[in-house]
Amino acid sequence: MQSASALKVLVVIPTYNEVDNIAPLAAGIRQHAPDVDILFVDDNSQDGTPKVIAELQAEHADRVFLISRSGKLGLGTAYVAAFKWGLARGYDVLIEMDADHSHRPEDLAALLKAVPASPVVIGSRYIPGGGTRNWSRFRRFISIGGSLYARTILGLKARDLTGGFNAWHRQVLVDINPDRIRSEGYTFQVELKFRAHLAGYSLREVPILFVERRAGQSKMAGSIVVEAIYRIWLLAAQRGNIRREIAQQASESPATLGSRG
Repeated sequence: MQSASALKVLVVIPTYNEVDNIAPLAAGIRQHAPDVDILFVDDNSQDGTPKVIAELQAEHADRVFLISRSGKLGLGTAYVAAFKWGLARGYDVLIEMDADHSHRPEDLAALLKAVPASPVVIGSRYIPGGGTRNWSRFRRFISIGGSLYARTILGLKARDLTGGFNAWHRQVLVDINPDRIRSEGYTFQVELKFRAHLAGYSLREVPILFVERRAGQSKMAGSIVVEAIYRIWLLAAQRGNIRREIAQQASESPATLGSRG
């Protein structure tokens, strides 16, 4: 079992108009996880976000990277592009993280501690030790209800299926082939975990504190919630097809990481 410091780790951060959040977030990551590299995926921000990222690149050569996209193309496709970028460059572990400080850098350190022994690590708000801060009762109800809804229909045990603070060993991503994922928003995170489960990987949860964004506007839209309602049922109906896709993918790319944990 390798230590976290021996693994090549990439933290993936999608951005859209997050100019006030980028520099302090990068500083926090450097403080709590100094060995990781950072990849921003920017969807044509108009508020100066790319300029701040360019300044970070100049300051931290070969540790901070940027994928610039032509428009607001969606969170799911941003992560797929980032996963492909990271896999092509030999990263051992890829970690999803929000740009708005809702995911704390100190909790990134907790994910990294679990990574060597666990192919999939979920930063969980809904296990003992985890939680949320500055949320309304309604938002908490929607979030907990969404995870319960997905767990019940898909038959998964992980308590925080909709969360977006997750670590993936490269072989997991190779096996599930993110190019095949068509979900967006919350459901993108659910589908990633569902596919990993169907590929035989256990989903380990570590507690995190999710904090309401510090600056900027939330990107949450009602359409994302509506999509989640029907996409979960669609995933359940496609369980057999997804298993066959994964089996075919695995036969084309033999595992290199050993135990699925």
